[in-house]
Amino acid sequence: MTHASRIAVVTGAGSGIGRAAALALLADGWSVALAGRRLQPLQAVAAESGAAPRSLVVATDVTDAAAVGRLFDATVERFGRVDLLFNNAGIGMPAVAPDELTVEQWKAVVDVNLNGMFYGIHHAFRVMKAQNPQGGRIINNGSISAHAPRPHSIAYVATKHAVTGLTKSASLDGRHFDIAVGQIDIGNAGTQLTRRMTQGILQAHGALAQEPVMDVELVGQAVLAMANLPLSANVLFQTIMATKAPFVGRG
Repeated sequence: MTHASRIAVVTGAGSGIGRAAALALLADGWSVALAGRRLQPLQAVAAESGAAPRSLVVATDVTDAAAVGRLFDATVERFGRVDLLFNNAGIGMPAVAPDELTVEQWKAVVDVNLNGMFYGIHHAFRVMKAQNPQGGRIINNGSISAHAPRPHSIAYVATKHAVTGLTKSASLDGRHFDIAVGQIDIGNAGTQLTRRMTQGILQAHGALAQEPVMDVELVGQAVLAMANLPLSANVLFQTIMATKAPFVGRG
């Protein structure tokens, strides 16, 4: 298989980390299926890349298992196979205490961050096991919150801890099929979702503090580095973070 023939699926590709990863992959010669709930941002990413012929835009709600299945089927129909899934789509909720988080909010986070992540793994395995040559790579978007919580973030933290379990289990189950599964844990990438960190965010000791962020394009490059490994090697976990972000020693 030539480098130029490699095919990726990126969920949540219309903004933030997904956008950065999709652009990095396209710039490196990959063909990419860009998935997200809204077509317009996905189309904008494809146009921005300058590699529209190597991009496929598929409106996809990752909480709908059948829609995720259609995403993979459309990718195989267009490009012939899937070599990489960047399982990226995720949401958070306003910072509130556990008793103030509604059941509906809890379920919404679980549905995207955990169920949606599983649906991606499920369909990636289905395709990667059946294709020839067999195998591929899955990179799950974790978070430094998969290791250490922020105050008032129980749903997000619980689902990101669960993603680590998905990664470990899928990595084990993928061995016999040349499916390499890893996770990237990201801290304070500069996206719209992290803008509040630069304005002051609640710390474990109760005070508000500004936190440094890093260029989100660096995350895209980190995903690309993981993606470009041969299937004989795997980065099981990678942490990329702003150097001065309060993670080690948080709390």
